[in-house]
Amino acid sequence: MVVDVPVPSPHAGEPDRERIGRQRRKRGPAAWIAMYHSVSDHPEDPYDITVSPARLDRQLAWLRRRGLRGVSVRELLAARARGEERGLVGLTFDDGYADFVTAALPVLGRWQCGATVFVLPGRLDGENDWDPLGPRKHLLGAEGIRRAAAAGIEIASHGLTHVDLTQAGPGELHAEVQRSRTVLAELIDADVQGFCYPYGRVDAQAQAAVHHAGYGYACAIAPAPAHLAGDFALPRLHIAQADTPLRLELKRRLARGRTLGAR
Repeated sequence: MVVDVPVPSPHAGEPDRERIGRQRRKRGPAAWIAMYHSVSDHPEDPYDITVSPARLDRQLAWLRRRGLRGVSVRELLAARARGEERGLVGLTFDDGYADFVTAALPVLGRWQCGATVFVLPGRLDGENDWDPLGPRKHLLGAEGIRRAAAAGIEIASHGLTHVDLTQAGPGELHAEVQRSRTVLAELIDADVQGFCYPYGRVDAQAQAAVHHAGYGYACAIAPAPAHLAGDFALPRLHIAQADTPLRLELKRRLARGRTLGAR
């Protein structure tokens, strides 16, 4: 058993600010990353990837009541580097749907939350035609992406066109990973640090390509095998329309196995 032994303050009668700071950082729950997709009132949702604006509002209200704050993954990792990540939740939105700006952004602003949106620069103003079922949904164009960036949202890559990288050849893999980062950086005139594997599928080849392209981190979905685990395969929890406060609390507890670990 390991027992913490208090260390006397170097100045009698004065608080040990370093110790108090460590205690405060330990009080909050461990950081984790939530995964969203589309935010709209569209009732047809065969893939369970759509959350209504009203439901998102209630979910973020729950976070704030729990003393949690939604932030971008980039901010979350920066906080972890300082030892201050507890009490933070990474909020991510995959695929770069146009409704992120019209529906999600106002709700995030109301609750003073940040987020990361993973976009597809090879499908600007396009549609989600990689989904064989369900409704066609519009994707963000250059104007929408710049609008999100101007609002403080982290813009990150989901590849060029939403290709399963584990099935891509060398040329396609390079374009999806490296080219998408270059195009996005030019589009928003800022560095792009984040990547998200389409379909959440990652293998050693895809992970190496993302790392070599200069990204600082990459998101997957489920926890990766030990040889892939780390900042280039960050696990996330899928959040859906059915996730009420009770379900969110259960997911938060289950997230103990998907918390943001060290590099």
